Amino acid sequence: MNKRSRLVLTALLCTLAPACVRGPQVTSQPTLGLRRVVVYRNGVAYFERAGNVSGDSVEFSVRQSEVGDFLATLAVMERGGSSVQSAAFPLPRDPSQGERPPSPNERRTVQMRLDGRSHDLVVGYMAETPIWRPSYRLVLGQTDAQIQAYGVVQNLSGEDWRNVQLSLVTGAPVSFRSELAEPVITDRPLVTDRGEVIDAVPHGDTTLANEPPQQQQPTSTTASSTPVADSDDNDGEMADEEQASAERSRETRGDNRRGLRGRASGGAGYARPVAPRTAAATTRYVPRTVANNGPVAGAAAGFDGPSRPRSIASLAAVAVQGGATRYDLPVRVTVPDRSATMVLLASRDVPGERLYLFAPDAGVGDSARHPFNVARFVNRTGSMLERGPLAIFEAGAFLGQGMLDPLPNDATAVVPFALERGLAVENTSTYDVEGARLVGIRRGVVQIERFRTTRNTYRVRNGMDRDARVLIRIPTPEGTSVFEPPPMTETANGAALVPVRIAARGRSEQLVVVRAPFAMSTHWGDPQAIEAIRGFIQGGRAPRATIDALTGALELQEQINRLSVERGEHITRRNDLQTNAQETRDNLESIRRNPAAADLRARLTARLTQVSGEIDQVSRRIVDLDTQIGERRVRLSEAVRTIEVDANAAR
Repeated sequence: MNKRSRLVLTALLCTLAPACVRGPQVTSQPTLGLRRVVVYRNGVAYFERAGNVSGDSVEFSVRQSEVGDFLATLAVMERGGSSVQSAAFPLPRDPSQGERPPSPNERRTVQMRLDGRSHDLVVGYMAETPIWRPSYRLVLGQTDAQIQAYGVVQNLSGEDWRNVQLSLVTGAPVSFRSELAEPVITDRPLVTDRGEVIDAVPHGDTTLANEPPQQQQPTSTTASSTPVADSDDNDGEMADEEQASAERSRETRGDNRRGLRGRASGGAGYARPVAPRTAAATTRYVPRTVANNGPVAGAAAGFDGPSRPRSIASLAAVAVQGGATRYDLPVRVTVPDRSATMVLLASRDVPGERLYLFAPDAGVGDSARHPFNVARFVNRTGSMLERGPLAIFEAGAFLGQGMLDPLPNDATAVVPFALERGLAVENTSTYDVEGARLVGIRRGVVQIERFRTTRNTYRVRNGMDRDARVLIRIPTPEGTSVFEPPPMTETANGAALVPVRIAARGRSEQLVVVRAPFAMSTHWGDPQAIEAIRGFIQGGRAPRATIDALTGALELQEQINRLSVERGEHITRRNDLQTNAQETRDNLESIRRNPAAADLRARLTARLTQVSGEIDQVSRRIVDLDTQIGERRVRLSEAVRTIEVDANAAR
């Protein structure tokens, strides 16, 4: 095997096993021992190292991939103020100069200069770390439940976390990769001075001198000397400006040196700001709280579910700050490199029960006919529970697993863990448009709100030998709601949970009405508008004058509607009479020349006379109704002209 092949093989092996070459993310000389690790849920962790240093510098060996984050988050805490003078770090190699760029795992040295005296240093920084993951156990009793929360921590830092103070935080602070070690030279505009150049040769004109030449004024000499004088003045001004700039630069450097000496003698900082000890909020311990460790009610004899901690001192101290929960473990732990550790965070008795949830899921075929077994409990741990797997136990048996979504304190979780085929659910639905509510009236136009209604009828059969309580999940997208929900109905996450109780070997039926409102514009004659206005008047939420005006206008509209109905009836009567009269005329015409039908002609003639008289009476009544309707329409138009109603404002 030649040299090139050996190098390729070595690189391949190191790629397959990076732990053999990566080493710790950060080491120091002299050694600052790792004493604290705070792991977050966004892929970063806070590391804190401490130790006594008596020299004039501390050198940190940092992976190339971690240099930017290390410099961006480095903080030094020391009693009496920081003694750090500066922090120097090498710049990456420049490939344009033929230099080989460093690999991500190559070690780089960051040198922190001190004042040469003895110091008790605490150094903190952020680095990439696998997120910690929660895992839960829930033991169901007859009247309540016990919840246990664990945290799984993975160490891929390249070094053992020996005897460290470990904290886990549910929050995800803003964090981004920083490349402070990369030199950045910005592009600047290029300004050039090429002098004044005439691009084209001008054409001249020649004329004969017909008169003696006049004495030339010395204007050309003055004109040619003026630019020279201006140039000298500008050069003088530029020289003065450069001198002033140089003096300001010397003053600035002097101020910087004085500032560095001031910081070295007890200030807080070096070339980049470092946090004083009082600002290290992430290193400060929170007061430890005590978790409730009473027995689980209703547990089977000889079985308590997952083991409880023997002492309440073994539970993590919980603090909620800014919406995030932080768990501080009460004892120091050791997490070897390339390993994972599971630690107990909380153990509490909480309100909980086992019941059933009918929530059809496209991924579970039979869920359209059978409900899920679910564990329901209230988070009373005093902390935020992150998303994670939940193992469920009851009466000494493992029931199943579910996935717990993020659950704030005092919130209720319903976690499915199995399908219950001993219960069957059937659902039938009908759809309609119902109801009318007044929204507003403006310029005679009536705005009403109606409802698209879905009526769901659920029929539940219980084939088990025990009573069952089923929660039926009714989706309520934005803008929809359950109308007159049954007692004990709950709402959560865009859905309503409607309870149904079924006796052993029994049946039960529940009607659930879901409504979605929509607005429409109509006129006063619309029956839906009249219904909406009448309901608004009965509510009595508007001023008395508005109610009186609406009542009067509504009475006029109802009179118009009654007269219009009567007019329609008379028109139908007149049409029938006219048809009868025409048939009678046709019959008379057919027997007009028949002498034997004289008596029949007499009867038909009498009937035609009677029908014609009735037609005249009905026609006169129609004309009278048209007059009355026209008058009331004018009155209604004048009445509604000034009516302005905003029903939402009147609520």
